[in-house]
Amino acid sequence: MSRSLIIVESPAKIKTIRKYLSDDFEVAASVGHVKDLPKNTLGIDVKKGFEPTYQVIDSKKKVIADLKKAAKKADRIYLAPDPDREGEAIAWHIAQEIGGRDKTVYRVLFNDLTKNTVLEALSKPLALDMNKFEAQQTRRILDRLVGYKISPLLWDKVKRGLSAGRVQSVAVRLICDREQEILAFVSEEYWNIAALLRKREPTLANGQAASFEARLFRLDGKKARVTSAEEAEKVVAEIEANAPVVSRVERKEVKRTPPAPFTTSKLQQEASRWHRFPAKKTMSVAQRLYEGVELGKEGSVGLITYMRTDSVRVADDALKEVRAYIAENYDPAYLPAKARAYKVSGSAQDAHEAIRPASMAYRPQDIREYLTDEQFKLYNLIWNRFVASQMNPAVFDQTIIDVEAGRCQLRAQGLVMKFPGFTTVYTEGKENGNGNGNGEDEPEDGRLLPDVIQGEALNLVPPVRKEQKFTQPPPRFSEASLVKELEEKGIGRPSTYATILSTIQEREYVRLEKGRFSPTELGMLVTDLLVKNFPRILDVAFTASMENELDGIEEGKSNRLDILQNFYSPFEAELKQAGAQMRRVKGQEIPTDVVCDKCQSPMVIKWGKNGEFLACSNYPACRNTTNFSRGDDGQIVPAEATAVETGKTCDKCGKPMILKQGRFGPFLACSGYPECKNTVNPRDEARPEEAAEGALAPVCEKCGKPMVTRRGRFGPFLGCSGYPECKNIVRQTRSGAPAAPAPPPELTDIACEKCGKPMAIRRGRFGRFLGCTGYPACKNIQKLPPQS
Repeated sequence: MSRSLIIVESPAKIKTIRKYLSDDFEVAASVGHVKDLPKNTLGIDVKKGFEPTYQVIDSKKKVIADLKKAAKKADRIYLAPDPDREGEAIAWHIAQEIGGRDKTVYRVLFNDLTKNTVLEALSKPLALDMNKFEAQQTRRILDRLVGYKISPLLWDKVKRGLSAGRVQSVAVRLICDREQEILAFVSEEYWNIAALLRKREPTLANGQAASFEARLFRLDGKKARVTSAEEAEKVVAEIEANAPVVSRVERKEVKRTPPAPFTTSKLQQEASRWHRFPAKKTMSVAQRLYEGVELGKEGSVGLITYMRTDSVRVADDALKEVRAYIAENYDPAYLPAKARAYKVSGSAQDAHEAIRPASMAYRPQDIREYLTDEQFKLYNLIWNRFVASQMNPAVFDQTIIDVEAGRCQLRAQGLVMKFPGFTTVYTEGKENGNGNGNGEDEPEDGRLLPDVIQGEALNLVPPVRKEQKFTQPPPRFSEASLVKELEEKGIGRPSTYATILSTIQEREYVRLEKGRFSPTELGMLVTDLLVKNFPRILDVAFTASMENELDGIEEGKSNRLDILQNFYSPFEAELKQAGAQMRRVKGQEIPTDVVCDKCQSPMVIKWGKNGEFLACSNYPACRNTTNFSRGDDGQIVPAEATAVETGKTCDKCGKPMILKQGRFGPFLACSGYPECKNTVNPRDEARPEEAAEGALAPVCEKCGKPMVTRRGRFGPFLGCSGYPECKNIVRQTRSGAPAAPAPPPELTDIACEKCGKPMAIRRGRFGRFLGCTGYPACKNIQKLPPQS
């Protein structure tokens, strides 16, 4: 009987796929990449055509051994890692390691993990894609060359441990450039002027005349821009001195079309706006929804299509399914006459469909009990966006009324929804702080304006309202707006956005505060050095062009070796020049305007193993340090030095202990400082449990000292107050009382296969199991047989 082996990338897919297949198929997982460039050397022979040296990752040697063993039993091998460049590289490396010369080796691509998709892919297998593999290899080689060649320069010139990245450094530059724009921004004054106008004849049911507010729009026929209080007073006087007359009325129907189904970048943006999900979390949750979630008796079900895509294309079968869903669940007016088609961006690879539900059979509300809160939120977002994308537009009645009063022209705009259309299901999230404060009037949803005609005279209801405003600098990037910027500028690809955002934070070149990215001083310094010494590498347009070159390799239009040589020749010259000319800032400090609260000397910015901090420039005479943040205007703001009383006393001098904030987090310090310099880590401070009136605190059974409540990784527990001399601990019940001792393990008649001692039934985090009574000398464990 013929046997087949399917090798997927993630173990989570095994359950989902296996239930669709007969016993002739075995499904195994590579658990991600199995080979990579060496950790401690460049691993690229530049002189031999940039030949990479790949090694099996140490942690994957057993995986490879298991895959080889499974491959020997199979007649056909289907390589099914994710359908992108990284997945193609994994497939190639697996093929290289398990051999298969006498076997039939295929590549299969699963856009989703539904039964139809899996079976159809297996019935139409493909060959390994050399172009896609070459594109991934080229990207890996470029990234390794930049990182391994530039990073040592930064170690020498700035400090050890720093690194540069071909794409990440450009992302940091975008954040730094935006910060420079904010710091250089000069705010300008302007005034909003609005008048309340009323019809002269009663039109309302209560006998009153309808009124509405109109804003100054034009002055002397030109766009109004009032920039001073004096000018605002003159405009107000002009309006008050002239009877307002309607000069123009426009009524029209406007439509708001639904957004396209999600691409990766749009999903990350909307998950950030609606649910405050970081890009990394969005992708990890989406990965799980794609690979499969346990849905009770149905087992593991893949709920969405592949989540790394730049395409808005949707398969015909999926369009039929969603249109049938809309027809069944909504009024006929919501369903367009034919399926909506969205234009795919010219720069999109269009290798995969848009992100959508894999099947319309699993409504979010019907399977909510099986999903985590994060899974439900993301699945619901994907579901609603997809359904909305195939609905009719929202329809509004828009009214524009222009009113003249002397030299002044005022405008009122109203927008009333006539038909909700797709907005019944989905509306795009909005981001706060993206306006520049230019005071322009926008149509107001739900604002109903009265029925007026051209030439109609109106009454002015005093006073005319004037409001001083100031233009605002461009906002700092949020995760959503940075992903949007990266996509628009062609930096990175769907599979890399989340990694870029997490990497630049991990390297401490930027920080995310209140949902906005700002560069650290280290990030500003390193970016400045890189821009001056490697202008080509840090150029946004050049980085985007390299992404296009990689796309060209995948499409078979470009040659890998040509691209690497064209990149490396000038890069090598830049490296040599930077080694000689890059400014050395190692050990230097950045001066600030902050004054030391201990000795009144200026504070400076330094870098330590935990990041940047403020330190007194009078070191070592004064050793004052503190954390800091940056205000919206870029100014250094020292961490609050407020001392919080704790009710504890110093065990050295008897004075009260206070809670302070330091570079490494909160700590308890003696209020007698500097005479007494006692400090205590609050995590080491036990908090006695508040016992009920008349109850006695539990006593340690080993040393007789009181037991106190401590908090560990698994929750609260009772620990001896004599720690570290006595390390006795006792589990605690929810009521705070000591838990009863665990019953002794139940012995069985089963002998340990390793040491011969009896096996006992024990309980672990995954339920009951058999463990050797010879533990810890023998650590053998087994699954519990069904009859036990």
